[in-house]
Amino acid sequence: MLLKPYRETLALPKIPSLLVVATLARVPIAAAAVVLTLHVVTDLDRGYGAAGLVGAAATIGGSLGAPVMGRLIDRRGLRPVLVLTTVAEVIYWLVAQALPYWALLPVAVLGGFLALPAFSVARQSIAALTPESHRLPAFALDSMTTELSFMAGPALGVLIATSDAGPRVAMLTLAGGILLAGVGLWLLDPPTRAEHEAPVSAGERVARREWLKPRFVAILAVTMAATLVLSGTDVSVVAVLRESGQLGWSGLVMSLWALFSLVGGFAYGTVRRGVPILALFAPMAVLTVPVGLGGEHWWLLAVLLIPAGMLCAPTITASSAAISRLIPAGARGEAMGLHNSALTVGVALGGPLAGLAIDNLGPKWGFAAVGAVGVLVALIVLPAELRRRPGAPADPTDAAAPSPGAAPSPVVPGAASSPGAAPSPAASSAAAASAASAPDAVPPAVAATSAAPGSAST
Repeated sequence: MLLKPYRETLALPKIPSLLVVATLARVPIAAAAVVLTLHVVTDLDRGYGAAGLVGAAATIGGSLGAPVMGRLIDRRGLRPVLVLTTVAEVIYWLVAQALPYWALLPVAVLGGFLALPAFSVARQSIAALTPESHRLPAFALDSMTTELSFMAGPALGVLIATSDAGPRVAMLTLAGGILLAGVGLWLLDPPTRAEHEAPVSAGERVARREWLKPRFVAILAVTMAATLVLSGTDVSVVAVLRESGQLGWSGLVMSLWALFSLVGGFAYGTVRRGVPILALFAPMAVLTVPVGLGGEHWWLLAVLLIPAGMLCAPTITASSAAISRLIPAGARGEAMGLHNSALTVGVALGGPLAGLAIDNLGPKWGFAAVGAVGVLVALIVLPAELRRRPGAPADPTDAAAPSPGAAPSPVVPGAASSPGAAPSPAASSAAAASAASAPDAVPPAVAATSAAPGSAST
């Protein structure tokens, strides 16, 4: 019974192939941040602050570009955007490895803007391929496979960049990986509209005022706050373990944190009715605040990360599912692009916020700072939840019935119909573990924090 929602979802046409291709396509994207950091520090002989500026430039470009690429998908279809972004990002990595630092900064903005939209395309296609009764387990699978990509990507990036080949070869390898990812997605050509929805060729236009409403903005705010808490947590884990002389355990602690998230995401995909995103995120933020109390013992820190960690993937899953239900098909690409931007901005803000608290108050306060900001965001968006019309579901993921005008949900062969994750902990755990195994390359703290800018490429 526990696996039934997943069996039914994977029986849907094109879902397995989409998940496989998307998982592989995300691997080079997940490796980008740590490779770029090592290139700036090693090849260009600059500090980690300078590397952070390049990462911030890529983040700004990615945050601006994701909704633009999504809108192009809504207007022109998927394949033209895949060609544009694949060619642009391959050129970016081929050129970036040869640029001086002063030229790399503006080019990183452009590279982020034209990044391959593998993350948002997968989510948009899942919304098109799945009936509402199976959308929650589908997004849970997407979240869990994203964790796997972030486990593999940074580890492979560090492995190549710290070998005799060096960071420049790693950047050329990324160019090849992005090319393969773009070609794979182009060949698969996953649908961005359901069969009962108007195709892109129909020229349907949806005005922003029809969907860019307080409820949608509230979901974006919670999504941004969620990744802020996640990225701030991984910086704080490294800082608190370093203070207690247990830095060598950071890779294991972060790997366990990623495992907790995977378990939570798997469990959330089996529930019969979706849980409101605020009901997932608010406890995650609150439970993050006291995690620093376990800093004296790595195993206690890992234990304290369990409750908040198990809510990571479910929170991101709930945000994707909610947006897929709120937004009309003609604007789904732009909305998913904005969702991706919210994820990216949250990651970019979390590390500096935690770092500020760590520098001024101590490592334990890094957890408290990002957790408190998360609680504050939850309180701010709470009125948007309370003002929802009487009788409405607490979250779009609660609704099992199709929306008005939608075609009936397809029947999964051999299965009865049952009601129906970002940057992730895996990103920092993989980077930290890889860096720990390469002591002459990059400290775990840097590998963890450098994971943040990489989501600009998503």
